[in-house]
Amino acid sequence: MSATITAAEVNKLRKITGAGLMDCKKALQASDGDFDAAIDYLRKKGQKVSAKRADREAKEGVVIALTTDDHSKGYIVHVTAETDFVSKNQQFIDFAMKLAEIAREKNIDSIEGLKAEPFEDATVADKLNEMVAKIGEKIDLAAVKRLEGETVVPYIHMGYKIGVLVALNKAASEDIVKIGKDVAMQVAAMNPVSVSEADVPEEVKKKEYELGREQAIAEGKPEKIIDRIAEGKLKKFYKDNTLLHQQFVKDSSKTVDQVLRETDKDLTVKGFIRQSIG
Repeated sequence: MSATITAAEVNKLRKITGAGLMDCKKALQASDGDFDAAIDYLRKKGQKVSAKRADREAKEGVVIALTTDDHSKGYIVHVTAETDFVSKNQQFIDFAMKLAEIAREKNIDSIEGLKAEPFEDATVADKLNEMVAKIGEKIDLAAVKRLEGETVVPYIHMGYKIGVLVALNKAASEDIVKIGKDVAMQVAAMNPVSVSEADVPEEVKKKEYELGREQAIAEGKPEKIIDRIAEGKLKKFYKDNTLLHQQFVKDSSKTVDQVLRETDKDLTVKGFIRQSIG
């Protein structure tokens, strides 16, 4: 028995993918209401979708990104709340910032580690419970992450809704930090899956290749060129979804890799972290 699809679910899929309402309804019906399967269905049918991958589940809160003074390490702390009203409260933002500062001071990269740290006359875990009692909403840590590199640059986007760290392979200087911030903004805006095609998980490569084959078959392409078409679509996926090959948001005539090498011929990205509340 197929799942009952509501108008709200159809509208949610439309917002996620940008596909038409009827196409979204058909995709959800064919997928028994499974959103990930519905997105794959749309892609197999040749629909151009803009799925937000890991950011589909919206949660309120703030994300703080900061680095050590020498830019050798960066930290991201994500504190959740139930409502947007609370997440915009300056007391809540200041609290999250303090937790990030503790993570930086003690070099912590885990939720459990940060919760156990002293905070004033108690622990971070105790202070979280105090905030729950004071504000009247569930407040918790969703992520505590660390990134290291010759230069790590932080960026906070959209009123603490997205936090990014980018690690570069050259020692910190004014120019390196400046281009690092531009790249971090790129990561926030374009949500790449990895630094380059070499870093794309094998299961993602396999999935994208199979989607390309199935789309070519659905379009009635000759069997002898289906694999070639799938390879072409995989290369297009790399271009659109790996950081170094993406068009630079500030100048679409160049790739991120080209812009980095204009600053320093050997400059590249070693890694990045992007944390979003939705």
